[in-house]
Amino acid sequence: MSQPNWSVSLILLSFIISGLFTGCSGQKQMIDNSVVKELDLQKYLGTWYEIARYDHRFERGMVGVTANYSMRPDGKIKVVNSGYQDTLDGEYSEAIGKAKIPDPENDPAKLKVSFFWIFYGDYYVLELDEDYQWAVIGSSTDKYLWILSRTPQMEPAVYNDLLKRIADRGYDTSALIKVKQKQNS
Repeated sequence: MSQPNWSVSLILLSFIISGLFTGCSGQKQMIDNSVVKELDLQKYLGTWYEIARYDHRFERGMVGVTANYSMRPDGKIKVVNSGYQDTLDGEYSEAIGKAKIPDPENDPAKLKVSFFWIFYGDYYVLELDEDYQWAVIGSSTDKYLWILSRTPQMEPAVYNDLLKRIADRGYDTSALIKVKQKQNS
């Protein structure tokens, strides 16, 4: 009759226990929220159309959403987000805020945006077309994500390429909501 090998049993037990704790910890997949290396603010200013986004209470039901960026006299960026509730003929809504780049020398694509007093949220430019025709915006967490375009519609090939890039970064592309926009003028 052989003796049980307690060291092997303890190793197996420790693997089982660590697997249980790992499985119960609710770990999320890590995301890559690194930003573009360069951001020419003058090229970035102007109107952007929201093509897709993660759902949030502050934009819930909004369609025809645009973001317009312009310079303020104090050197900050004026942010005007606007859109329509539920349909393109719905009630128009507009939010005016401000943005700043805390470290323009080292992190020009990591902005802070505020729509309420002194409370700022992250605005990270994750992906950006070299001609500034589309952008992917995120934050320091995986809870926020937007696809923006200079035009109300985006070519399907470009959109699909961005979905792949976003998925490669670890974001859940199935959670994106396509935003209805008015047709190109």
